Amino acid sequence: MIEIATQLRIFIDTFGRPPDFIDGHQHVHLFPQVRDAFLKVVTQGAPRAWVRQCGRSRPVRRPHDRKALTLDILSVGFRRKAKRLTIPTNPAFAGTYTFKARAKFAKIFPRFLSDLPDNGLIMCHPGFVDAELKALDSLTTLREHEFAYFSSDAFVETLAEHGIALKRPTGESDGGA
Repeated sequence: MIEIATQLRIFIDTFGRPPDFIDGHQHVHLFPQVRDAFLKVVTQGAPRAWVRQCGRSRPVRRPHDRKALTLDILSVGFRRKAKRLTIPTNPAFAGTYTFKARAKFAKIFPRFLSDLPDNGLIMCHPGFVDAELKALDSLTTLREHEFAYFSSDAFVETLAEHGIALKRPTGESDGGA
């Protein structure tokens, strides 16, 4: 709990206010050993923030996706505790896929939109890759594929085909600190 509270304090000291959104790297905030401390820190230090839950809108879809299934299971207890503490969460989560260099993100992404409700959240990791990142992260090729897709007209067309518009989460500031 001390580590979580310390990170939150650093954010508040740096930006002059609590964050609008809080989660844990690699979904660690969902684990039973961490979630109680995480939710307590959020309740005390950022009571108006929303937190990421990682359950799909329809967990039975793609049962072979082990990561998504694990996140579905961990999210059940997390959502229940967050709701009891009146901490808002996203209604659904998507974005898991087999993280292999040959994965075709442009073909995979549209399925994340299937049955995703308003304010649903899609996990992604787009980015530029340099030697330092390659030394730290085995998913660099995928980061580049995701960045290329999100920078393309195909991404905009996919959103339009699904009737989706991007927007800021409720409560997020529009640039002012």
